[in-house]
Amino acid sequence: MNRLLKDVMRKAGCQAPGTEQSRHNNQLAEVASTAQRRRRLSAIVFQQPVETALHIIILLLAIAAEACAGGGRATFFSDGAVVELEAVAVKGIATISLPAGALPGTLRIRPERGARIQRVDIQQLRPDARGEKELDALIEQRSRLEDRLGALATREEIFTAAAKSQSGKAPRKTKSNPDPLQSIRRGTDFALAQLEAVYTARRLAQQEIRRIDARIAAARKGGKHAGNVARVAVSPKNGRITASFAVDTPGWTPWYDIRIDGREESALVTLYGHVPACLDGYTLHVSPASLAGASAEPPIVPAAAGQRARLAEFRLPVGEEHFGNGLLPSFAFMLKNATGADLPAGEAAFFRSGEYWGTVRFAGMSSGRSIRITSTR
Repeated sequence: MNRLLKDVMRKAGCQAPGTEQSRHNNQLAEVASTAQRRRRLSAIVFQQPVETALHIIILLLAIAAEACAGGGRATFFSDGAVVELEAVAVKGIATISLPAGALPGTLRIRPERGARIQRVDIQQLRPDARGEKELDALIEQRSRLEDRLGALATREEIFTAAAKSQSGKAPRKTKSNPDPLQSIRRGTDFALAQLEAVYTARRLAQQEIRRIDARIAAARKGGKHAGNVARVAVSPKNGRITASFAVDTPGWTPWYDIRIDGREESALVTLYGHVPACLDGYTLHVSPASLAGASAEPPIVPAAAGQRARLAEFRLPVGEEHFGNGLLPSFAFMLKNATGADLPAGEAAFFRSGEYWGTVRFAGMSSGRSIRITSTR
């Protein structure tokens, strides 16, 4: 690169380090103006070999690939999810953070690109000190609210007694109190207004205590187990590894499209998997298999959080069809599972000749069994 820059500067007439002043002056004399020097420099730069630009592009791609090496992938199954994380060792140690939701006994770590795993140590992470301070602050805030409730209870007793005292007074007209009924009424109204303020303050304090209790419960739940970290000794010192483990996350939710066209005696049934909106920051995939019965390399399809992914499509026989002719949709038919797999229960959208006729509950059925699907009306 330095040689390339020197060559560019030499051809452009620029001063290179170590050149003499006389040579610099001669070169300046050859170039008539600043505009000419700029044009000449631009022409020389763009006349460099194409290999130089290719080398720069390859370098940028390598940097981008290195930055993306630590990305994670989550695969949803019908009964759970598996997360895969990649790590590059630094001085022979690769670190994998295992979240609190990682299921025990599901961790697998494989070496990549000729690396060799020498040792694996699982260490439990300590709860965050900042979380402990937040929990202490919440407990202190709750104690202050309880003290306020105690003070409000005392105020309630005082103003309750004052209201009873005012209402129980016998009106006596005096020089200083020419209208005793008005005085009693004002005293009673003042006591009742104070009682109303006490009730409002107590209600707000109780609501705040409930909110704080929820935050305390969440903080304690998260602080019980902050997760684990796997420290993996590998060779060479910059070796790569991939870790996979199951997480405490629900699997995909079944959704079906059932389509009957014309007078056909079969229905086109498409199975979709609805992916939960969780595990942000991961590349998501869906597998039609179950986590317990999946093979080492199950079939997967790409997915997006909160969306449906198409998993399978079947042509199933139907019979005993009945479709109403009224304004409102009405239908009923028998559907037989002629596949070799069980179909899980879920929601289903029914289409007849391309027209949407409503959504029904699909009860699920094992292989070879039949169910009756009817409209809600």
